[in-house]
Amino acid sequence: MAAPMGTPGRVDWVDTAKGLCIVMVVLLHSTFGVEQAVGREGFMHAVVAFAKPFRMPDFFLISGLFLARVIDRDWRLYTDRKVVHFAYFYLLWMTIQLVVKAPVLAAEHGSWWAVPGDWALALIDPFGTLWFIYLLPIFFVATKLARQLRIPPLAVWLVAAALESAPIHTGWMVPDEFAARFVYFYTGFLLAPRVFALAEAAAARPWLSVGGLAAWALVNGALVFGGFSEWPIVSLALGLAGACAIIVLATLLVRSRVFDPIRYCGEHSIVVYLAFFLPMAATRIVLLKTGVIDSVGLMSLIVTAAGILGALVMWWAVRRTRLDFLFTRPDWAHVAPRKRAAAARLQPAE
Repeated sequence: MAAPMGTPGRVDWVDTAKGLCIVMVVLLHSTFGVEQAVGREGFMHAVVAFAKPFRMPDFFLISGLFLARVIDRDWRLYTDRKVVHFAYFYLLWMTIQLVVKAPVLAAEHGSWWAVPGDWALALIDPFGTLWFIYLLPIFFVATKLARQLRIPPLAVWLVAAALESAPIHTGWMVPDEFAARFVYFYTGFLLAPRVFALAEAAAARPWLSVGGLAAWALVNGALVFGGFSEWPIVSLALGLAGACAIIVLATLLVRSRVFDPIRYCGEHSIVVYLAFFLPMAATRIVLLKTGVIDSVGLMSLIVTAAGILGALVMWWAVRRTRLDFLFTRPDWAHVAPRKRAAAARLQPAE
């Protein structure tokens, strides 16, 4: 594969795939937020529905790709990089979200005293949009424990696949999402060499890859809009197929510098994931208050762009300032020696 065009030491198609995923995540929340506010659907609703089977499966699969490189580290270093890292950002941004939403929550509960209760509940049941980084440390620990206990990888995968297909709906985010998503994370860990081989093959045969993507899109769309995409086994197949499709698409996109902004978003996907809710909500409110745009779909696209760009602007604004702790874990939040070479940048959600 061609040498990467982005940051040295990173894999461009991986960052581009993550960029596609984070765009789809922001698009989901932006579209549903606008539609709920105006009481009707827009043309982006169909796009969000089309992406549902693979949007988060691909994110989790990519998050497991590089785990084999670090899974055998001692528990202290592993915990620092794969648990404390995400716990710090979850606690910080969960608190920020709750502070921002406190007036609304207080009005809903009829009392300001309910807000601290919501904060305490968020310690065991992920709050708002932050459930992804809450689940990642659990996946990292579960995978390392399975390896140390010498549980056969195939057995782990089969159990994870069975959980994905099982009707597990407890109403609590952690068990429900663990059951629904762990199979994709473990697949990324277990089949990383095959995933990279897929990307190599896609780069070598671009026109065949385009044909494969077209066929996948037709099947995915038919199952989604036919109402079959959430059936047991079908959902697992669509999740895995969609993850592979995004990887192939990302491999094709990196051939052109036109898509560098998507790669950049993927390189800093956790920045966008943490902060997009603020500019997203602010832009939605402005558009709804001013009424300058009537199209729900167009509003959804504008809000999506504002959420992504706004999050990156926030990060650019606080770098090398006293507010840098918003996106870069400070020294006191480490339980193992900090890597000096990486000290100046946020660790990616890999």
